[in-house]
Amino acid sequence: MDFTKMHGIGNDYVYINCFEETVETPEKLSPVLSDRHKGIGGDGIILIKPSSKADCEMDIYNADGSRAKMCGNGIRCVAKYAYEHGIAHKKTMTIDTQSGIKTMTLTTDTKDRVQTVTVDMGEPILNPAEIPALFDGDNIIHTPIFVGGALTRVTCVSMGNPHCVCFVPDLDSLNLTEIGPSFENHKRFPNGVNTEWIHVADPEHINMRVWERGSGETKACGTGACASVVACVLNGLTSRHVTVRLLGGNLKIEWREADNHVYMTGPAEEVFTGSITIEGSYNSGHAL
Repeated sequence: MDFTKMHGIGNDYVYINCFEETVETPEKLSPVLSDRHKGIGGDGIILIKPSSKADCEMDIYNADGSRAKMCGNGIRCVAKYAYEHGIAHKKTMTIDTQSGIKTMTLTTDTKDRVQTVTVDMGEPILNPAEIPALFDGDNIIHTPIFVGGALTRVTCVSMGNPHCVCFVPDLDSLNLTEIGPSFENHKRFPNGVNTEWIHVADPEHINMRVWERGSGETKACGTGACASVVACVLNGLTSRHVTVRLLGGNLKIEWREADNHVYMTGPAEEVFTGSITIEGSYNSGHAL
């Protein structure tokens, strides 16, 4: 099976062109390919599929095999792949996801290589039932919650997948391996949750670390960056145009008042291509 390794500011996935390849059990394949010691290594796999509703479809499986609805960094890489590999050679394209159809705007260099992609991520979802999150009221803004025996305040937003945003004075001292699972598996989040810890540097810049459900701490999370800016605005901490600084690089996020949509702009990189043979059942963990 042929594959392409790509990343969006360090949020890396194994991409499979399902216009040419067939993957029958991606939930079993993803843990094998994502293993950074015995496989290719990545935060999961992303299947690029034909679509009757858009230029192509993105189907995401986390490193643990669970299915994800949306990935902001991943969708930029899908757009780059589709443009450069002839699936949709257009600078405005649509990609179908488990969270609906998203529109991309691509910028290219003099060699017609994609440099950045702006994604219309749609409107943020604040209603607890739609996130989903088990809280009373019409929204979850600076709301107290006990996690791991400690009281913290959270702001929750869905950008096609659920996010829980926490504001902290310092990111370096956080032990995400210890506290991340306590958020991800908290009873208030029936489908699990991605959690962002945010330090606000100034009204136009924030710093972020993220624990993603099914993948653990990652270098970056595009939907998380979008959710975090929405949370910052709701709490009166930043403007609507913010540079989000993540471990893997920067994203520019805008929450427009005109249409209530969130727009994300960032790079996408192709790292390498290859071919892999999976021996026997995926559960064997043998990848050659």
